[in-house]
Amino acid sequence: MAPERGSAAARTPRQDFPPRWVGKALKVAFACTHYAAVAAAALLAYFVSAHLLAAHSAGTLLPRLQAALDASHTLQASHLLAAAAAAVLVGAVAALVLRRRQPPVYLLDFECYRPEDKNKVTYNRFITGSRDSGFFDAAAMDFQTRILHKSGLSDETFFPPGLHLDPPEFDMAWARQEAELVMFNAVADLLAKTGLRPRQVDVLVVNCSLFNPTPSLSAMVIHHFGMRSDIDSYNLGGMGCSAGMIAVDLAAKMLRERSKGGYALVVSTENITQNWYHGNERSMLIPNTIFRMGSAAVLLTSKASERHRSKYELQHVVRVHLGADDAAYKCVFQRPDEGRFIGVELSKDLVGVAGRAMEVNMTRLGPLVLPWSEKLMFAANWVARRTLRLTVPKYVPDFKQAFNHFCLHAGGRGVVEGLSKQLGLGPRQMAPSANTLHWYGNTSSSTVWYSFGFVESVQGVRKGDIVWQIGFGSGFKCNSVVWRALRDVHTMHKAWQHIEGREGQALETLQRIAAETAAERQQKQVDATVTVAAHQRPRPATGAAADAAAAKQLPKQGKEDTAPLPNGSQRANGGVRVLRNGKVVAPVS
Repeated sequence: MAPERGSAAARTPRQDFPPRWVGKALKVAFACTHYAAVAAAALLAYFVSAHLLAAHSAGTLLPRLQAALDASHTLQASHLLAAAAAAVLVGAVAALVLRRRQPPVYLLDFECYRPEDKNKVTYNRFITGSRDSGFFDAAAMDFQTRILHKSGLSDETFFPPGLHLDPPEFDMAWARQEAELVMFNAVADLLAKTGLRPRQVDVLVVNCSLFNPTPSLSAMVIHHFGMRSDIDSYNLGGMGCSAGMIAVDLAAKMLRERSKGGYALVVSTENITQNWYHGNERSMLIPNTIFRMGSAAVLLTSKASERHRSKYELQHVVRVHLGADDAAYKCVFQRPDEGRFIGVELSKDLVGVAGRAMEVNMTRLGPLVLPWSEKLMFAANWVARRTLRLTVPKYVPDFKQAFNHFCLHAGGRGVVEGLSKQLGLGPRQMAPSANTLHWYGNTSSSTVWYSFGFVESVQGVRKGDIVWQIGFGSGFKCNSVVWRALRDVHTMHKAWQHIEGREGQALETLQRIAAETAAERQQKQVDATVTVAAHQRPRPATGAAADAAAAKQLPKQGKEDTAPLPNGSQRANGGVRVLRNGKVVAPVS
């Protein structure tokens, strides 16, 4: 018999299968086996060394070696053929392994753009500017205000110069100015930091989803910095917030094609100016409240000579595209509204699609990075569900066993909190993405690089640490990039110099908003319960029946309760008044 709703059995959470303690036990067992093998090898080496030393002391070691060297053995032709065949086989296997091993790609350095303070957009500036623009009706303004106050963004995020004007300017000229501002500054700072000249860059990949002018953004970078005429240049458009990971993958593939190695420059940005939506459809208004100006420039290299000063080595790139599914394809969709204002619509299917894309990505990434204990746990769960047909929840591997730092896409408060909860992250692991959202908002494909910058500036990276970047984008895509630190890194980025003394502000803001949201939800449930209870009470009698009922109640009521209520209403529990028509009004004092 199924348990009743609200019963203790129904509230009992489903247990993981296998239990989490099994994974911990396996991890301990593997560690013990490893240490036991090391100890056995050391013990064997000790005994062999002791035996040789004893033979040498007894004067029998050298005669034995001399006798072995003087012994003559006649090799047959079959022995020679077997030895030759073995040598050929070993050589073929070695060549195959070396051929399958991809040339390493290193992350030399990266830079995130920090806009000037004059471009900051406070809550008051955003609300006042949006209202004064005359584009939004009262309902749209109220919606944007409520979303903004629950977004987790601070008063120190940035809007492009054109949107600070009164009235706002969002034509192509201002959009170009924004693109030049964020890209040129990020690239210039990166080249100055690494000491690389623009003409040394062999590959250039620029990604921007919503602004694709002619000449392209990559052409703008080449023209401004005077790069070589034979540079491999690519411009990625319309690929959403995960395009930064795609750009890294493309740049790495192009570098591996160069036998002598080379340098690749990746520029990830988004343009806010021309894509500030000025209609009134709610599904298109959310980007206005959370998207902000920003950019990141990344320098990759495949030169072995640059390994000593590179920060990280690229380990894995895992890409997932669910575009064949209608719901996934349309969940982030740019279109005109009824007033012919173009905006990006976020559908109600977005959360489910993002979860499905991430599940596929993690399923493909897991075997590459997870320890054997987690792989066995996942395999046991899969067998229980698919083969034994047991009703058990899916096992979510503990990716904290594989990664030291997490750079999650700061797509919004729900994205950061949802991903952190799903992955079981603590405050320290959640902090990079939370601070990126708080101080810079959603800068699209560059958010994972702002998070990476926070890790280097505030938390620090130790040699051998593994860093995971994961981004989501329209289409729908979920892409992961994994890096391994080649040395200790604790470098203060220009984009995070302002945070000194305020490192905990972002997490405190998210906690406050979560508490306020929970309190509001609880209050709504209480109000709904009171309303339902009031509606379920019998309607008051009228006429002679009402007089008789009142007379019966007179001995039981105090003086303050004997006063009649107007409009034929009655007093319910807690003083709530219910009118004859069933309407609930405020308590009567």
